[in-house]
Amino acid sequence: MEKENKERLIKIIVSAVLLVAAILISKAANLKMWQELLLFLVPYLIAGGETLMEAGEKLLHGELLDEDFLMSIATLGALTIGFIPGAESQFPEAVFVMLFFQVGEFFEEMAEGKSRESISNLMDIRPDTANVERDGTITTVNPDEVKVGEIIVVKPGEKVPMDGVVLEGNSSLDTVALTGESVPRGIGIGDEILSGCVNLSGVVRARVTKLFGESTASRILDLVENASSNKSTSENFITRFARVYTPIVVAAALILAFLPPLLSGNFSGNIAKWLYRALTFLIVSCPCALVVSIPLAYFGGIGGASRKGILVKGSNYLEALGKVDTVVFDKTGTLTEGVFEVTAVHPEKLDEQELLHLAAHVERYSSHPVGLSLKNAYPDEADSCLVEDVEEIAGQGVRAKVNGKVVCVGNSRMMESEGARWKECEKSGSIVHVCLDGEYAGHIVVSDRIKEETQAAIRALKEQGVRKTVMLTGDMEDVAAEVAVESGIDEYKAGLLPDGKVAQVESLLKELGKDGRLAFVGDGINDAPVLARADVGIAMGALGSDAAIEAADVVLMDDKLSKLAEGIKIARKTLGIARQNTFFSIFFKVLVLLLAIPGLATMWMAVLADVGMLVLAVLNSARTLKA
Repeated sequence: MEKENKERLIKIIVSAVLLVAAILISKAANLKMWQELLLFLVPYLIAGGETLMEAGEKLLHGELLDEDFLMSIATLGALTIGFIPGAESQFPEAVFVMLFFQVGEFFEEMAEGKSRESISNLMDIRPDTANVERDGTITTVNPDEVKVGEIIVVKPGEKVPMDGVVLEGNSSLDTVALTGESVPRGIGIGDEILSGCVNLSGVVRARVTKLFGESTASRILDLVENASSNKSTSENFITRFARVYTPIVVAAALILAFLPPLLSGNFSGNIAKWLYRALTFLIVSCPCALVVSIPLAYFGGIGGASRKGILVKGSNYLEALGKVDTVVFDKTGTLTEGVFEVTAVHPEKLDEQELLHLAAHVERYSSHPVGLSLKNAYPDEADSCLVEDVEEIAGQGVRAKVNGKVVCVGNSRMMESEGARWKECEKSGSIVHVCLDGEYAGHIVVSDRIKEETQAAIRALKEQGVRKTVMLTGDMEDVAAEVAVESGIDEYKAGLLPDGKVAQVESLLKELGKDGRLAFVGDGINDAPVLARADVGIAMGALGSDAAIEAADVVLMDDKLSKLAEGIKIARKTLGIARQNTFFSIFFKVLVLLLAIPGLATMWMAVLADVGMLVLAVLNSARTLKA
C-alpha cells in the first residue's frame, strides 16, 4: 500500500508539472487544436491512465456506472468538446479534473492505509513461532504444528503462542494487545495464559489447551478482520443509493446534453454549450465522497475501538451502540465482583467459629459460590471431625452428619422441613441458615461485593446520554435493591430466571422510541439468550471466554465496566462523522448540480464539489482513528 501511494504521488507531481508546462507552451506558441490536444494528453494520461484502464475493464465486464466511468467520460468529453463548432477548448480543465481526482484517490488511500495500519497492529499479537518440548528437547516450530496437550516454553520477551495452563514458573504478562490495559497481569502455576500476551519476566512452561487457529489471538483477529462484512444501515443505504443514483445521473446528463438543443431549433448552435453543462453535471454527480468516506469512518471507528480492547463485530453493531439510550445489566460479575464472602455471622447457641466450622464441613464438597465462601471463611478443615452421609437437597441446601450429629445448611425452606424455627436477618445478602439435630443454630450472611468502578461507570454512561439503566438479577429483592442504590442504577428487577430476563428485555424494547437502542451487558456465558435478544449484546470480562466472544455483538476484553462508556463515545463520534460526510457531500453536490443546469457552474466548481468534498470527507473520516 505504501509503495502504491508513493507511485501515485509521483504521478500527481509529474502530471502537475507537465500541466503547468503545457499551459505555458500553449499560451506562448500558436498551436493548432490537435497539437494542443497532444500536448495536454501527456499529463492527462500520466494522471488518469490507471483510471481509464479500470473504467475500460469494468466496461468489458458490464460494470459501467461507477466513479471511474463517470470521471473518464466527463474528462474525455472535456478534451474533445473543443472540436465541436462554436465550442471553446477545455484541455487544461480536463487534465485538472483528472489530476484533482487522483489527489482525492491519494488521500483516500492514505486514510484507508492508516485504518488498516491500526488493524494490522493487532496482527502483531499473533506469534510466528512456538517453543515446544519434544523428546526432552525444546524445538522452535510454527504454532500451527503444536497440538493440544503438548508442553510449550515461553521465554521473557516472547509472545504467548497459544492458550494454555501454567505448569511451572511465575511471571507477569503484558495484555495490552488484547485488553488495551497497560498494567501487567501476574501468573503462576495453574493460571491460564492466553495467546497474544507478552511474557515480561520469568520462563514459563505451559500445557496447550487450544490449537493455534482456535486460540484467543486468532479469534480476535478473525473477528476484527471480518467486521466489515456486517454493514451499517448507512453503508447499506449508500450501496443501494449508488446503484440507483448513478444510472439516473448518466441519463440526466444525456438529456441535458441533447434535449435543450433539440428543443431550441438550433441544435448545431447550442450543442456545445449544453454538452459543457452536461459534462459539468457528470463531474459533480460522481458519488465518490459518499461511497468512500462512510465505510472508511466505520472502519476507522472499529479499529480505534479494538485498540482499546473493545471488539465490535461489525459496522451495524457500532451504529447500534452509538444509538443506545437504555443499558441493561446483569448483576453478578458485571456490576459486582462475582466473588462471595461471609459478611456476618449470627449464632444462636454456638459461638461464631463453631457455626462457621459446621457450615464449612457440610459444604466441603460444594462448588457453589456460597459454599466456597463458607469454606474460605473457615479454611481449617483438616481437623478430627468426621463428616459423612453428605446429601444435597435441590432448592434447599446440604445435609450431612458431623461427628454423628445431623447438620443442615441451607435456606429457610430447609429449616422448615427440619422443624427448626429460623430467624429473619436485617442484613442484605444470601442468608445461610444452620440447624443442629433439628434445632436452629444460627445463620451466616454471604454477600457479593460491588465493583469499585461501578458507580463511576454508571455516571459516565449518563454523561454519554444514556437515558435509562436497568439491572436484572435472580437474587432476592433486598440484595438487588442495595446494589441498585449503591451503584446508581435507575431500575431493577429481582428474582428472575433466564426466561424472565428475556421477558423484561422484551418489555423494555417496546418502551424504546423509534431511534432508541437497548444494550444488554453480561458475562456472555449464562446470559446468551438475553445477549441475543438485545439490540446490542455486550460481553464484558471476556478475556479467554469463547462463549462470550460467540454470544455477544460487542466484546469488552477485560473486566473494566468503564470501557462501556468509552465504546459508546467512540461509536457516537463515528456516527457523527458519518452523518457530517453524508450531509455536506449531498448538500454541495445538489447545489452545484442545480447551478450546472442553467450554466452557472463551471468545471472548476464541479471539481471542488466532487473531488474537493471527497478529500474533506476522507480527512474527516480519518478522525475516527484518534478514538
